[in-house]
Amino acid sequence: MNKVLKRCIIAGLSCAAGAALLAGCGGGDKQFLNIATGGTAGTYYPLGGAVAEILNQNIENMNASAQSTGASVANINMLKDGSVDLAFVQNDIAYYAYNGKEMFEGKKVDSIRGLAALYPETIQFVTTADSGIKNISDLRGKKVAVGASGSGAEANARQILAAYGLTYNDIKPQYLSFGEASDALKDGNVDCGIVVAGYPTAAIQDLSATKSARIVEIDPKIQDALIAKYPYYTKMTIPAGTYKNQTAPVNTVAVKCVLVGTDKISDDLGAQIVKAIYGHLDRMKAAHAVGKYITKDTAMDGMSIPMNKGAESFFKSWFSK
Repeated sequence: MNKVLKRCIIAGLSCAAGAALLAGCGGGDKQFLNIATGGTAGTYYPLGGAVAEILNQNIENMNASAQSTGASVANINMLKDGSVDLAFVQNDIAYYAYNGKEMFEGKKVDSIRGLAALYPETIQFVTTADSGIKNISDLRGKKVAVGASGSGAEANARQILAAYGLTYNDIKPQYLSFGEASDALKDGNVDCGIVVAGYPTAAIQDLSATKSARIVEIDPKIQDALIAKYPYYTKMTIPAGTYKNQTAPVNTVAVKCVLVGTDKISDDLGAQIVKAIYGHLDRMKAAHAVGKYITKDTAMDGMSIPMNKGAESFFKSWFSK
């Protein structure tokens, strides 16, 4: 075999291997990206569809698709086993996974890399007007949908309840997703449900269309205590009128939704992904009301894990302009 032919074969094999690892060798081969989102009643799902559309229209040979999943914790596990390439994840869950804490105790996933911090995910304790629940402390002895077992929402529920001096022994925990919690609230099978999503959240809008939904406030002192202990929380106010019959603003806390990949996403592809998304934010705004919070200026705020170097360089070069 002559040297020129040998070099061509090696180059071809290298590009094929690189493509398998999303290295972006170019050429005519399709590049497939599976995007993990969340339940169809949440915020991740429509945004994931928008991201797939943007990438397909703006990155050569891209074939991206979004799929409904069990959200943050499930998405991390799918990234780990390679069944998806990108995922929407809460920044606290990303932190737990990278550092092997909480539901990832002893199961560290340090291959994950951040691409962008998108928008605040508001933690909403939802009840009905006739429940008599006015304060988180009123949940003692009540049936509370705390989120799917081992989910990000469930971790948030546990931490916030603890800030009020409550444990699961003080309530009747129901391990339901927020879509299931909305149905259970309608049927009177639970007294309160915890929803972690950008507002307005479809599941709560659906509930408020048939029953008078109420968001329970988190006391400002409790907010401060939570932020001191868990720095990924931020203060958030849900404006009056966000939901039907919501006549006053509601104080609560939020985590951040981050777009995450793994170390198999090349730096070049990472830069292409964020350049495409942040060059077409009008499409993100059209997909969901939280799209208005997705900006270049906040794209690294609340990032709780190491970033893809290409994405990081893209944003840093933007900031330096």
